[in-house]
Amino acid sequence: MKRFLVWFLPGLIIGALLIIGGRKALDETSTNEYCISCHIHPAADFSWKRSVHYETQSGYRVSCVECHLPPEGHGYLWAKGTTGLRDLWSYLTKDSASFDWNDRGRLENARRYAYESSCIKCHENLFPLKLTKAGEDAHLYYKQTKKTPDLHCINCHLNAGHFIEGYTHGSNKTFGSVSSTPKEIFREPAKVTDFTSFTEQIPNSSVSFNMVAIPGGKFTIGSPESEPLRKSDEGPEREIELSSFFMAEIEVTWDEYLAFYVQTAAEGRSSDTEGLRTQKSSETDAISGATPPYGQPDQGWGLGKRPAISFSYHAAETYCKWLSQVTEKTYRLPTEAEWEYACRGGTSTPYFFPGDPKKFEKSGFRAKLSKNDTAIINSYIIYRENSPSKTQEPSRVKANPFGLKNMAGNVAEFCSDWYQPDSYSQYPDGIIRDPEGPESGDEHVVRGGSFLDMAGRVRSAARGSTQIDDWLKTDPQIPKSIWWYSDCFYVGFRVVCEFDDKTGKL
Repeated sequence: MKRFLVWFLPGLIIGALLIIGGRKALDETSTNEYCISCHIHPAADFSWKRSVHYETQSGYRVSCVECHLPPEGHGYLWAKGTTGLRDLWSYLTKDSASFDWNDRGRLENARRYAYESSCIKCHENLFPLKLTKAGEDAHLYYKQTKKTPDLHCINCHLNAGHFIEGYTHGSNKTFGSVSSTPKEIFREPAKVTDFTSFTEQIPNSSVSFNMVAIPGGKFTIGSPESEPLRKSDEGPEREIELSSFFMAEIEVTWDEYLAFYVQTAAEGRSSDTEGLRTQKSSETDAISGATPPYGQPDQGWGLGKRPAISFSYHAAETYCKWLSQVTEKTYRLPTEAEWEYACRGGTSTPYFFPGDPKKFEKSGFRAKLSKNDTAIINSYIIYRENSPSKTQEPSRVKANPFGLKNMAGNVAEFCSDWYQPDSYSQYPDGIIRDPEGPESGDEHVVRGGSFLDMAGRVRSAARGSTQIDDWLKTDPQIPKSIWWYSDCFYVGFRVVCEFDDKTGKL
């Protein structure tokens, strides 16, 4: 018995000390002060202290680990251990000044560092008495579809833990409001008497934009099988002949889109997302514009000359119809053939400038050996490697041979064609004149790649398509909006104006 006590009591004491010490170590390494000792991000600390989680109605101050670690019993120890090792490595090997806090705060990144189980632990009741009708609809949608991978509490409450300047939660009824009187208001649109580039003026606004005369001609659409990083839907190559047309020098800006929004904003929802695929602007007798967006469509990046984003294909078509009406010209979305012809600017290489797509694809060890290879693509295209994870103004890049900017990159662009992976093989033999694509489909063509894409996706022949269901996955509104996408902020459009009897053609 004595021998047992000699061994048992010290073991018991040591075990108790380990438990107590372990608990104390967990507590000490979970304080805000300890977190900040490694996470030296003044912007993060400042935005946390301005958030609703810092100065709460109850007086309780939410700490770092209550959002950035799961509750105990939900993988807490594993998450704490792996997160600690990752953070320690970053602290020892990286310069904190090099971290892009704005990029880390974007929704798709923030979802990786905020635990939904932690949200639910504190906010057990999703239907409190003071919740608005819009909030009830949103929370009901969340309850019904909470197993959707991309659906997270912070989709709607991104600024709960860290304050975001200008962030809007819910219906943004003040979006597009003008706070000051413009210096000059255009009363008449531009008069076009021949086939030359011109500057369009939007009547009853101070907004103008440049249209470039694109001479008609022949080109080969698609890419050869030998082109690096080519996808199967880029072939077979076909010879195309196009009539002359005008194309906007840059993507439709927020200034341009808001002129439409302010003049036409109205109620207009469809009962289901099928309306986004089937409703054509020609079916609308009177032009009514978009309903107020849910949240901040510009993602807080700014308006002005940045490309307009977050609106639906239907909204882009309606904009073109409205623009045609107020300018007395024929504006529309470009066909896929017109888009690629304009992007190439007379070239037949992967880009409209020299370069190998594989060398521009910066990844792994290869990137460290080819730092100078990206100088030329950086001067023409906003893509993943040179964008700070957001759209940029057109002044950042040079124009292509036709004088068009951001044809590739910055934001991808809607085209009027229905998307089919084998579209080119469906054309008849011989030269195809002014093709408009398949007669029907479920999704429309998207071209050009965006600020999120690697170099392979911003080649002249690279193709993409709308993804309506995915782009509305986290829209909590009932019914979902036909005007705004909740999950797509990297697609915009540019307009084409037909060279017809309204623009100087006899």
